[in-house]
Amino acid sequence: MVVHLQRTEEQTDLVFHALADPTRRDIVRLAMQGEYSVSELARHYPMSFAAVQKHVAVLEHAQLVSKRRQGREQLVRSRLDTVRDTSALLDQFAALWRDRLDRFGDVLAAQEGNPS
Repeated sequence: MVVHLQRTEEQTDLVFHALADPTRRDIVRLAMQGEYSVSELARHYPMSFAAVQKHVAVLEHAQLVSKRRQGREQLVRSRLDTVRDTSALLDQFAALWRDRLDRFGDVLAAQEGNPS
């Protein structure tokens, strides 16, 4: 079963690039729990505010988070549609590999039953 997602290959590459970094994965995880200002996020990490701001920009470019301005602060929240699409894509990969491993097991079992 192949589900056709609404994301292009380029968008998918941006998502996986963004998620390759543990800090960005953690920011997405936090932002799934609620809305955080960039300042609040920066307090969670041993890096500068500017570094966290750059991580958020990468996540925003990949459409994993969105930002909105409230007064002087920028509030970050997860884009659940992108997270769901990414999860569905990973589920497809997992199903593909499970199927391949099952077929591999079948071949090995057949060879054990017919030793040459």
